[in-house]
Amino acid sequence: MIEVRNVTKIHQSGETEVRALQGVCCQFPGQAFSFILGPSGSGKSTLLYLMGALDSPSAGEIFVQNRALSTLNQNERDTYRREKVGFVFQNFNLLKNLNALENVLAPFLPQGVSAEQKLRAEDLLKQVGLGHRITHRPSQLSGGEQQRVAIARALLKRPLLILADEPTGELDTQTGAEIFQCLREMSEQYKTTVVIVTHDERYIRETDFILRLRDGKIAEDSAIK
Repeated sequence: MIEVRNVTKIHQSGETEVRALQGVCCQFPGQAFSFILGPSGSGKSTLLYLMGALDSPSAGEIFVQNRALSTLNQNERDTYRREKVGFVFQNFNLLKNLNALENVLAPFLPQGVSAEQKLRAEDLLKQVGLGHRITHRPSQLSGGEQQRVAIARALLKRPLLILADEPTGELDTQTGAEIFQCLREMSEQYKTTVVIVTHDERYIRETDFILRLRDGKIAEDSAIK
């Protein structure tokens, strides 16, 4: 479903070149859970952002459903991010002045929200256990509840792909387990491919695909046995 072909990413820091990724080649299976693991600075988040078209490789290519992301023009890249990819980040990225329902609908507010979208947003909040918190703002929600809002927001577009960067990094163990269970249930229901960057291996299952990075290179590429 996602193929990464010989991808290199170089960041310029003054006169110094930092090679965040160095010739990475791998494939992530569709409609499945995948994890990108590795120490800080290994290139995990860089690879995730490249798959989400939030950045472009210095060399190499990324294919999503056999389409090279480099062939997308700016409008197509915007459409890909808006309609095909759901992002879930460690810091939730909720708008403080909006309630839970409005935050789920936030990506669609500039174009106008349809009655059908509003009903789906309400249903998603109920599915993630927040039916009673729809009118609450982020400051009135716990960290786990805020992350559930972020997951509902990511799923509202019925995305092809969910990219999550340390989605439980700010949460305690029990809440983190609940968030992963929520992600798995939503992935199964909507047949969504999920790729997660994390330092925490406690939530990985035997059937999940694992990619380990170290110093911008692949250290291991396999399903856990």
